[in-house]
Amino acid sequence: MELTLRVKSEAQRLGFVMAGVCPAVEAAGATRLSEWLERGYSGEMDYLGRREAAYQHPSHVLDGVRSIVMLAMHYRNSEPAMSRPGEGRVSRYAWGDDYHDLIRARLNELAAFVRGECPGAATRGVVDSAPLLEREFAGLAGLGWVGKNTLLLNKQIGSWFFLAALLTTAELEYDTAQETDHCGTCTACLDACPTGAFVQPYVLDARRCISYLTIEHRRAIAPELRAGIGDWLFGCDVCQEACPWNHRDWIVDEPAFQPRADTNPVSLGELFKLDDARFRERFRSSPLWRPKRRGLLRNAAIVLGNQRCEASTDALILGLNDCEPLVRGASAWALGQLATPAARAALEERLSVEFDDEVRQEIDSAVQVPSLSEHRSGFCRRA
Repeated sequence: MELTLRVKSEAQRLGFVMAGVCPAVEAAGATRLSEWLERGYSGEMDYLGRREAAYQHPSHVLDGVRSIVMLAMHYRNSEPAMSRPGEGRVSRYAWGDDYHDLIRARLNELAAFVRGECPGAATRGVVDSAPLLEREFAGLAGLGWVGKNTLLLNKQIGSWFFLAALLTTAELEYDTAQETDHCGTCTACLDACPTGAFVQPYVLDARRCISYLTIEHRRAIAPELRAGIGDWLFGCDVCQEACPWNHRDWIVDEPAFQPRADTNPVSLGELFKLDDARFRERFRSSPLWRPKRRGLLRNAAIVLGNQRCEASTDALILGLNDCEPLVRGASAWALGQLATPAARAALEERLSVEFDDEVRQEIDSAVQVPSLSEHRSGFCRRA
């Protein structure tokens, strides 16, 4: 008990707002994960299927593990600024630096503390980097319950926090598991989802989730889902903002999580002027790096198309002539949404030189005029 209290005290000193301990046992949720994967709800996240067997037990993460210290680090620090035409929203967690770097460093300190207190003990810290069902073990450690939007909820701090875990071969005192679901009959999160990503309470079809579509999805976003993305450039907070448990004044002052000047919100037109080197320079230490330049510009084009702001024409024309087909296709769709003479002219001009079949289809759909069929036939003959 004394060792466990010292570990929790050290975790608090390191900035973790919650710390609970649970035994390293077989994960009951592994069966639900297998069913979820079988239904195809993971989309293009193939790494989940490749590691499916490893989720069965924490020993696949650390051999001989006996205890798991589950940790939460709060990241809510201010309210989102109202986005204007030409701007895109970013999920709160991505306003500052990459949380992986910060939490991993703190986990390393906590691991060193545990090894110092318990010589011979092995440790391993995990932040979204290993096959561990973090939410399940967080519930076993008493940190909260899994809500209907599939996120871990806590009565005091809602869901605005990152989860992390420290696995160790040391035996610690275990906390009482959270067994009560405090969502009740509330369906606010499910009702608020713009793309209908929740198949049922507690089941998310990632293929329709805005966070998945703007971050993990690597191809063109299905046309029927584009309008639902609204002004979300990266990630989505809709289901969290709708949750009553998040309507509390809990603010954190961690400097690394404070919004950068250009992330709350993001000016979209500037993104189309960034080459790979400048994109790397701006976003390398930010979560916005994950979808890479082509993914973020695809998202930016969709947001501008949803906003139908004529002032974004020049930016979208840059996108229409980008080196990446993914960016050109999304920009073509967005210019079609603008439906202005300048947008139409740019689409017709690009069609005369476009070689990618998917991009040409996007241009055809954007313009929707029979005369372009003749233009296309002439281009094919010249080719």
